[in-house]
Amino acid sequence: MRVIHKSDELDGTEGAVGVGLGNFDGLHIGHMALINVLIRESKLNGLKSLVYTFTKHPENIIRKKLFTTILTSVDKKVELLGETALDYLYFDEFDESYSRVKPEDFIKNILVDRLQVKLAVAGFNYRFGYRGEGDVDLLKEFGRKYGFRVIIIPKIIIGEDIVSSTLIRQSVARGDMDRVFNLMGRHYSLSGRVEKGKQLGNTLGFPTANIYPEDYLTLPGHGVYVTKTLINGVLHNSVTNIGKNPTFEGQDRVSIETHILDFDGDIYGQWMEVFFILKLRGEKKFKGKDELVRQIRLDAEKTREYLGIHGVS
Repeated sequence: MRVIHKSDELDGTEGAVGVGLGNFDGLHIGHMALINVLIRESKLNGLKSLVYTFTKHPENIIRKKLFTTILTSVDKKVELLGETALDYLYFDEFDESYSRVKPEDFIKNILVDRLQVKLAVAGFNYRFGYRGEGDVDLLKEFGRKYGFRVIIIPKIIIGEDIVSSTLIRQSVARGDMDRVFNLMGRHYSLSGRVEKGKQLGNTLGFPTANIYPEDYLTLPGHGVYVTKTLINGVLHNSVTNIGKNPTFEGQDRVSIETHILDFDGDIYGQWMEVFFILKLRGEKKFKGKDELVRQIRLDAEKTREYLGIHGVS
């Protein structure tokens, strides 16, 4: 898969393409259904497959006072889509100027002239152009006008829920990781380089690997989670706390503190990824060190029991 940024000098995509349209935040099961259709139909019709998306969430440009956190960083999108048979991943820059582009100008100037589109695949609620004036019906109309086929992926429903990035963000924020897994088709994760914290875990007998995620990412609700942690290609059982350490006067930054079970290696400065599986409890301020140690020990025991019984991998 070739990754293209707007800042790159686009030297062509080796012919006509099928384009998947959307923001694709979270790359949930609805997005992956769309991308699978895109890849399959492109291959059947002798086209290269291309996902067209953005480095920034459009809502954060359009609705400046209502910041929307994201589920999937650019690097994570590259990683996940790199595991598919997609040919191109194109990141465009959504800014003030872009937000004023009329729907037909987007179709003609970007899809037709720049990308040579012959197939467009979009979700049922896809909107494009200035103030979202373009919808799937207009996309079909432009497809007829400019000579490309349009496929619209219908809504995907899990239980009573229509799968959407908004619903997943809400579920992550509540710590409902089972629901998140069902909607995304994988465990939600956060990654970062291990930093030195206050080393409180060492003094308590439960050393932790700490990462401090970017504030534009959606964080699970504060509390303690059963997790798996990936380090150097190896998954480890772990228990993770998200919060501000209220027992020890707290801190300004939200930290993700992971105690890796049966592990004593030095991983400071290394990159790790934490997968959130189950919320054990909410964040709590304890009366003192002894009470906190008892609770951490109980959290670790519950984590071992859960992972042992359920065989999560």
